[in-house]
Amino acid sequence: MTAESWARLSSDAFNVALFSYIAAMVTSFAYLAFRKERLHTVATVIGVVGLVANGVSIVTRGIAAGRTPWGNMYEYSSLITFLVVLGYLWLIEGRAKVRTIGGFVYGMAVLTMAMAVSFFYVGPTALMPALNSYWRQIHVTSMIVASSLLGIGCLLTIVYLIKAPAERRALERMRGSVPPPIMGGAGVETSDPSAPPDYAGGADEPVGSAATSRKISLPPSATLDALAYRFIRFGFPVWTFGVICGAIWAQQTWGRYWGWDPKETWSFITWVIFAGYLHARATAGWKGTRAAIVALVGFVSLLVTYYAVNLWIAGLHTYAT
Repeated sequence: MTAESWARLSSDAFNVALFSYIAAMVTSFAYLAFRKERLHTVATVIGVVGLVANGVSIVTRGIAAGRTPWGNMYEYSSLITFLVVLGYLWLIEGRAKVRTIGGFVYGMAVLTMAMAVSFFYVGPTALMPALNSYWRQIHVTSMIVASSLLGIGCLLTIVYLIKAPAERRALERMRGSVPPPIMGGAGVETSDPSAPPDYAGGADEPVGSAATSRKISLPPSATLDALAYRFIRFGFPVWTFGVICGAIWAQQTWGRYWGWDPKETWSFITWVIFAGYLHARATAGWKGTRAAIVALVGFVSLLVTYYAVNLWIAGLHTYAT
């Protein structure tokens, strides 16, 4: 096969992955709404098909270009999408047994791929001389893996911010319906008032009154908060390693470790925000909404680092588009 044929196959596989993720997103939201086991099975199968097509697109792109396929933003986006969906299917759905947030994950994948094909697409070409370094493999791979982990963590944070207020309202209604103790007695002991009223601790599926209803129920906020923290905790050191490798690469290419280029600056800002998030959780015991807001600010900074710097801010890293 010629390079053009491999490039065409890569583009076709990319489109298959994109439309598969769209179908998986719709089916996952239908499962969230109706809780039909068949819908979850269909969503998972379609998601795996999309993941395989995504992987084929990445590999054939590399063959067409004759290099590792993450030399520009289009290729970064394709690989990040692959890792995000893989992380969801393997770690969240497979290991943590949380199956009701697939629609949000696939939605993130669809947006990332749509942005890539709409704004970042370039054909499989040779790298610029500045990118011909083994440090590119180390730095870029680290940043892609870190972005995927932090992205999943922040997506879980957003879902947490949707779920937590609903749990508080349900808890207030439950407390309002409990009759006062009779004759100064202790009354009937209830479950932990800080726990969600309709969920078993750490479970994905509702129990009690929510189990027999058709209402849309996301995982418990405590589960979402713990999962978000776990992904960010693992993503942060990888991001740190990637920034350090980028500084070493910059010294070899431009003769200095740090020059406050827009990409470097926003990468550092993102690092500071997530460092503050982890520090607050470890030392001040921040959990829940306060920690989620800090993580959300970090996610916005991550988006600025990934999109805004490459689309609208001129700098030494604009070759990545």
